[in-house]
Amino acid sequence: MRRGGVLFGAVLLGAALAGCGDSGSDEPTPDAGERARERVQAYLDAMKAKDVAAGRAQLCAAMQATFDRIATGPNGDFAAHFTVPDATIDGVRAEGAHQLVDATVTVAVAGEPGPVGLVFTVTLVDGHWCISDEVPTPAPKPDDEAPTPASTPSPSRAGPAGPASST
Repeated sequence: MRRGGVLFGAVLLGAALAGCGDSGSDEPTPDAGERARERVQAYLDAMKAKDVAAGRAQLCAAMQATFDRIATGPNGDFAAHFTVPDATIDGVRAEGAHQLVDATVTVAVAGEPGPVGLVFTVTLVDGHWCISDEVPTPAPKPDDEAPTPASTPSPSRAGPAGPASST
């Protein structure tokens, strides 16, 4: 999503996903949704605080090298030119062995805030929950501007092993 001429780093995690959490050896636990929510909340809190180390700690090992390269760059989630005054989790749902966590992040670029919708994929890898993907979704609209059901775009999601969007 572009805000004030800047691409918010919504595809930061998608570049190095091949094989992350797809071993099939870890089965989701009954508390999977809660654990996924906790992991994403910790990541969102890290974004708000600009705490790169705390954000990195929420990611699957396969994602950390990519994160290290781009987290603070112009398109990274921890870029210096924007702030994150608010971030909320909108819902958690299961998809196969993964948990999908929908979030809305308010990103301020040059002081002008705007919502960015994100879907985080949280995966159980070697007995630990970690974020294995992050993709943008259509930005939520205020209630008075809600689209009609026929015009509501469905969230696009590359999936844990699919290609990441470059926009």
